[in-house]
Amino acid sequence: MHTRRNFLKKSALGASALAFGSSFSELLAATVQDGVRGVVPGVLGGLPRRFIFIRKSNGIRPDEVALPSFNSTQARLDKQKEPFEVDLDRHDLPEWLQALAPYKKNLGILQGLSSKMSENGHWSYSSVLGAFKSGRNSLSGIKRATIDFELAKLFPSPFGHVELSLTGNYSSWRTGIVPGYSAPAPHQRNYCYADPMTAYNELFKAVIDPDAVGSGNAMLRFLQNDEAYKSQVLAGYEKQKLSTHIAALEELQARNKKLSRMSGKIENHMPTIDSIHRDGGPNASTPEKQEAMTDILVAALATGLTNVVTYTIDELSTPIKGLPGNETDHISIHEIGHNGGYSGVSADHIREKIRFGHVHQVKTIADKLKAIPEGKGTMFDNTMIMYFPENGEGHHSKGTEAPFIVLGGDNCAVDLLGRYVRLPYHATEGHKTIGNWYTTLLNAHGNPIEHYGDFDLDMSRKRLHQAGAIKQFLG
Repeated sequence: MHTRRNFLKKSALGASALAFGSSFSELLAATVQDGVRGVVPGVLGGLPRRFIFIRKSNGIRPDEVALPSFNSTQARLDKQKEPFEVDLDRHDLPEWLQALAPYKKNLGILQGLSSKMSENGHWSYSSVLGAFKSGRNSLSGIKRATIDFELAKLFPSPFGHVELSLTGNYSSWRTGIVPGYSAPAPHQRNYCYADPMTAYNELFKAVIDPDAVGSGNAMLRFLQNDEAYKSQVLAGYEKQKLSTHIAALEELQARNKKLSRMSGKIENHMPTIDSIHRDGGPNASTPEKQEAMTDILVAALATGLTNVVTYTIDELSTPIKGLPGNETDHISIHEIGHNGGYSGVSADHIREKIRFGHVHQVKTIADKLKAIPEGKGTMFDNTMIMYFPENGEGHHSKGTEAPFIVLGGDNCAVDLLGRYVRLPYHATEGHKTIGNWYTTLLNAHGNPIEHYGDFDLDMSRKRLHQAGAIKQFLG
């Protein structure tokens, strides 16, 4: 694994390595708008902002995020879900978050958000990033572009948005290019890279195989096959809603031409993929898959191919293989959600070990970005990493709470870092939803939208105010 861990050390990490040609600079500045308060979309101090959304399955139970060093008053408020906040530098982190202790001033723990307006239960599908009810993975239920795509519009890049996913069917991994969970527009589902080798080949094709850029690559085949399928099984309104994928084929070819002009810059940050990941990597362990995807993710940002990445680090069907302490077990996340243990290790302990692995990857992303100079600082200064449960507060979630772990650089536009913040509980005065959180992200980065996402029905019935950003985070 050392070849991947050292790839950034072998790269040209000087500021010149991130100085793109005029075509990319024009693209970056293409969304300057009049009348937008705060910041200019596309360029902030000449540098883009970056966002990484890391989705996990099986929920995050709020008490798993509570700080072990709370005093009696703080512990009581937290247990009773009353609003309060504390500085992280005065407290210890939960054991599974200890890897982020060196980043305390850049860490925000946000408790009390609800997600009842999205799908909960076992899966959220596209809805958790769009703050809407979508039904059982229904295309017709995709109500709007998800928040990751909205942020990508503010900070354009050749790929616009990259989605990665480590999922499967409990016993084997998904591979290739497959339907994703993010959404570029209503009634449209994004595609995603389901294994490190496919992501490597498609994202860095301009360097790996220049002759293939602009021709019939795997992405073109995926979109063409997807369109052919839809033309056979859909009719009327459904078919009309999805016809825009045809235009995506032409956009993809135009993007690939841009990539060929960026090949020199891409080469500077090419990751190295171990041979175990060839042909989809069926024998790779879960930690090996996660490490490879982390390297892909960092390289995609470092090369400027994208400024927004959404990463489903696991879902209930993800095969968990090679977990430290349970190396010989093939663990079902769904089974541990029903308190099933393995090899004498309890479900709670295994859940924690899975989170340990996730947080290790979060820290690795931050460390790698911090090692890349940018402007007067590093790439990490201009990045927000958000780790959160796709389905709320538990295995069978109701969406009353959706904890967010936020790691942001020194130029973070959201005033949350360095604190543990518990907001008022669901359906009480002052409560905030994921829609309020996403509105905050958009407002802080140049989109003045009044409110992003659907309203909470319980809040509406009680006539509680729920529109807009979380003002305390806007500074």
